Amino acid sequence: MKTQGIHHITGIAGDAQRNLDFYAGVLGLRFIKKTVNFDDPYTYHFYFGDEIGTPGTVLTFFPWSSEGRPGRLGVGQTESFAFAVPRLSIDYWRARLGQRGVAIRDSGHRFGEPFLSFSDHDGLLVELVGVEADRRNPWGRAVPGEHAIRGFHSVTLLESEGAPTATFLREQLGLVESAGEGNRIRLAATGPAGLVDLRIDSGAPLGQWGRGTVHHVAFRTPDEQQQRVTREEMLRSGVRVTTVADRQYFRSIYFHEPGGVLFELATDTPGFTIDETVEELGSGLKLPPWYEEGRRLIEAQLPVVVHPELVDAQS
Repeated sequence: MKTQGIHHITGIAGDAQRNLDFYAGVLGLRFIKKTVNFDDPYTYHFYFGDEIGTPGTVLTFFPWSSEGRPGRLGVGQTESFAFAVPRLSIDYWRARLGQRGVAIRDSGHRFGEPFLSFSDHDGLLVELVGVEADRRNPWGRAVPGEHAIRGFHSVTLLESEGAPTATFLREQLGLVESAGEGNRIRLAATGPAGLVDLRIDSGAPLGQWGRGTVHHVAFRTPDEQQQRVTREEMLRSGVRVTTVADRQYFRSIYFHEPGGVLFELATDTPGFTIDETVEELGSGLKLPPWYEEGRRLIEAQLPVVVHPELVDAQS
């Protein structure tokens, strides 16, 4: 198995409207799918990404209520994720975030690239990394195309020790160790969203899922056949992995890496246009067939949200 890198990353949020306003309005990602948590249909599942939700650009959230339990960042969790932006756009983003009341927590250079670090309204750590060349086409609406987010750059896992997870990433997902800096180990896959950093902190407490944390990181596999082969290989090597789950827009299997972070292996197909046209993406509540019978009850339980781009269009 050699993954091309990140397929999507899923976080746990609080208020649904604030989540939508931040990632679509402030960061300028396209809101590509409004659906529900397939395990809890009375909770939204939001998807953000580029124009069509290309694997490697997709950030998703389960927006629980703002009164939900806050998470605790620690070992066994994804510490942060980073988006790629043009290198010369870092100053643009510093100004844009400041104008919208988003405080910069850290900045500087990492592995030779400039970065900005900040938190969303729930405390989830987000980074922007300036890169020299990224040929992915951005969604240039709320943010001008020359400055817009291209997709994921990397993800950082917080580990008490690095060797077991690094070995797992090499042997199970085909990543290669590419660099080290301070207490960081960097591994790389072949795709543009292919970097995984391990930040080692032996004294960090155990993390706890909740509002403001990452739920899981999904890596890419091209199709269901390759996914089945990989699952069988994992089982033979002693990895505890789930059966295949139908997530409507992709098929998924789940497993934990040695340090405790929940991983997913998701297929690139069938994609997000199976139930909406490209132009319609994100415009209506989409339910899997097994929940359609209960649509009226589900819609009545979900909070009303307004897409910031639609508000701008009407003002």
